Amino acid sequence: MSGSHKYIAFETILIKEIRRFARIWVQTLVPPAITIGLYFLIFGNLIGTRIGEMGGYAYMDFIVPGLIMMAVIQNSYANVVASFFSQKFQRSIEELLVSPVPNYIILAGFIAGGVVRGLAVGAIVTVMSFIFTDFSIHNVPVTVGVVLMTATVFSLAGFVNALFANSFDDISIIPTFVLTPLIYLGGVFYSVELLPEAGRIVSSFNPIFYMVNTFRYGILGTSDVNIMWAIVMLTAFVVALFVACILLLRKGTGLRH
Repeated sequence: MSGSHKYIAFETILIKEIRRFARIWVQTLVPPAITIGLYFLIFGNLIGTRIGEMGGYAYMDFIVPGLIMMAVIQNSYANVVASFFSQKFQRSIEELLVSPVPNYIILAGFIAGGVVRGLAVGAIVTVMSFIFTDFSIHNVPVTVGVVLMTATVFSLAGFVNALFANSFDDISIIPTFVLTPLIYLGGVFYSVELLPEAGRIVSSFNPIFYMVNTFRYGILGTSDVNIMWAIVMLTAFVVALFVACILLLRKGTGLRH
C-alpha cells in the first residue's frame, strides 16, 4: 500500500470509531460525566470541606486532576475493548484483517479512536470541574503529554483485553477486578504522604499512581513522584504495549479458531 492509501485506511477506521461512540453519546459520554460530577459533589464539595487541605491545596483542587485522569483512563480503555471485541464477535474484523491494510494501521486506528473518546470525556469533566473550583494549568507540555500517553496506554491495554476475550463477560473482568482497584489506589483521592511506609512501597508499583501524580504536577505544580522518571516509564509502556499488540495481531491471537 502507498502512503496515501495507508492514511485513508487509518482515517476510515478512526472516523468509524468516532462515529460509533458519538452516535450513542447518551451512553458513552453522559454517564461518565455524571459519575465524575457526583465525585466532585460528594468527595470534593461535601467531604472536602471537612478534610480541609491536601498537599498544600484545597481538597477539591487536589482531587480535580485525579478525577479527570480517571475519566480518561476508563473511557479510552472501554472504547477500544468494546469496539474491537464487538467486531471480533461479529466476525466483521476478518474483512479488515484479510485486506492489504498493515497491522500497525489497524491498531493505530482503533487506538486513536480510544484516545479521542478518552480526551472527549476528559474535556467534559474538566469543564464540569469549573462549576466546583477554579484552577489554572501549571505546565502545559507536561499536562498535554501525560494525558495523551495515558489515553494511549489504556487504549492499547483495552486492545489486548479484546484480543484475549472470548465472551462479553471477559471484557468486564479486567476493568472490574484490576483497573478499578488500581485507579482508587493510585492517589486520586489522597497524597501518598498519608500512607505508612508499606503503603508507599505498594503504591510505587502502581503505574496509575505515576500517571495521576504527573498530571497533578502539570495542573497544580505538585507531585509525589519524580516527573522525569514517570514520563520515561509512560513512554516505555506505550512502546512495549504497541509492540506487544502488533506481535499478537501478527500471530492472530484470539482471532484464529
